[in-house]
Amino acid sequence: MTWQPQLLPNDHPPVSSGSIGVMLVNLGTPDAPDPGSVKRYLKQFLSDRRVIEIPPIAWQPILRGIILNTRPQKSAAAYAKVWTDRGSPLADITASQADALAEKWGASEASGRENGPNVIVDYAMRYGSPSIEQRLNELTAKGCDRILIAPMYPQYCAATTATVFDEVARVMAGLRWQPALRFVPPYHDDAVYLDALADDLTRQIGALAFRPEVMLLSFHGMPMRTLEKGDPYHCHCHKTARLLRERLAERPEFAGVRFETTFQSRFGPAQWLEPATDDTLIAEGEKGTKRLVVAAPGFAADCVETLEELALEGRDEFLEAGGEQYAVLDCLNVSDSGVEMLEALIGRELSGWV
Repeated sequence: MTWQPQLLPNDHPPVSSGSIGVMLVNLGTPDAPDPGSVKRYLKQFLSDRRVIEIPPIAWQPILRGIILNTRPQKSAAAYAKVWTDRGSPLADITASQADALAEKWGASEASGRENGPNVIVDYAMRYGSPSIEQRLNELTAKGCDRILIAPMYPQYCAATTATVFDEVARVMAGLRWQPALRFVPPYHDDAVYLDALADDLTRQIGALAFRPEVMLLSFHGMPMRTLEKGDPYHCHCHKTARLLRERLAERPEFAGVRFETTFQSRFGPAQWLEPATDDTLIAEGEKGTKRLVVAAPGFAADCVETLEELALEGRDEFLEAGGEQYAVLDCLNVSDSGVEMLEALIGRELSGWV
């Protein structure tokens, strides 16, 4: 018996290819500012072994028995203070960043791009939705056989950057047709990023009604053991702060301003990177600082940590300690400087594809 090839039926959908995908990835957010949604989000987030480096046999009873029964209520209240009619600020801003990049590269089916490959820009959340798995499947279904993953973390940390790699690899393991992948590297000391920060912070300082005495550069905290295990995050944060201070010190808007580097968002009893932002705000107020601003250069987009923890809780801490004027400056978000920075960083990594 002679073997005969099997022909596909006429109604078989054609396989698309030839497009390029760009996927911005940020940390994540609950679907709504209520305890149930926050509990689902925290369960996924705090079950990641990159985030919590405690053996699951010891950690999971604590997570399920204590944390998930107490923390969602408090966290939901914090999210409710910053939630908008467009949903989570983090998701909304990240989506807007993707839209801004899409305009540059004509990145949609409706773009009608005639010269060069079609570039499709989208975004995902590492935890919550839209998920990395959902977006990767959508991009490959649209014919993206080359995909650039852009973790939106300037400073590398295993608990943020590396877990994006982990999840992409997990999803890729289930794909028959594997797209070529590239990842945007950490950009903590990239001149494009530092210049964008300096320009945007200068613009915002110029718009304030007061001249600050002190500027805190507040980064998200991590347990001290991450530094002890060799994670470069602490060093990346301090290098960003040093290089940014050098740029700002040259500008008249920052004449006489004292800069301090701090770490926020402590959680649990373990020792965290220091000095802590909340402790520093109180100490500054108590020692007579009257005018203070906070910038969060490690965040690519404003979120509950900047809009609630820094802007609301931080303000109360500083004013109650004796401070008088306080402001939290916006992250780069979709400012002109921020979008131009993303275009430059991502355009560089697309070299040879576009």
